[in-house]
Amino acid sequence: MNASDSYMAGRLTRQFVKVIQADATSTRGQRNVIDGETELLQGFEFNINGRLPGTLYAPFTATINRVTGALTVDVPPFVPINMIAAPAGATHCKLTAAAAEIDFEAETFINDTTGSGDIVLGPEVTVGNNLELTLTANSTKPLFLAFGIEFYQEVNGSMYLLKSGAFNAMQLVKISSGV
Repeated sequence: MNASDSYMAGRLTRQFVKVIQADATSTRGQRNVIDGETELLQGFEFNINGRLPGTLYAPFTATINRVTGALTVDVPPFVPINMIAAPAGATHCKLTAAAAEIDFEAETFINDTTGSGDIVLGPEVTVGNNLELTLTANSTKPLFLAFGIEFYQEVNGSMYLLKSGAFNAMQLVKISSGV
């Protein structure tokens, strides 16, 4: 919600049409997401105005372990002032991750979200962040892992999400098709 633009739904729909059109096993008119290529969604930016690669320069590793149901984004220590393109007025940020297991046939889903603690946008090296999410172990459904960043301003000891979400970024960084 905090990292999307007003055209996100239309852009996502357009990408899903490409996924459905990639279904080479079903007949025309019967094509579906399950038999398509969900990996075509990898790299999808939820906020076209605040892209993750143009906002967060710190390296990270995204992994999906189908056996355990663990989805992780591992971000080693970094210097925020050098590795984050923060908007004016931001004093802090949080790294966020979301995971979803989607059953397209039953039209149901299971999701999990997590985030880092407050990260000061300064010259001090951060601690490493290992954002771990849990979905169903041994799932046969497609799994999606999104990673992003939100910006905050500290005022009188309280954190406030910046009103303009134009700089918040989130991207689908890893996808594992159903088995």
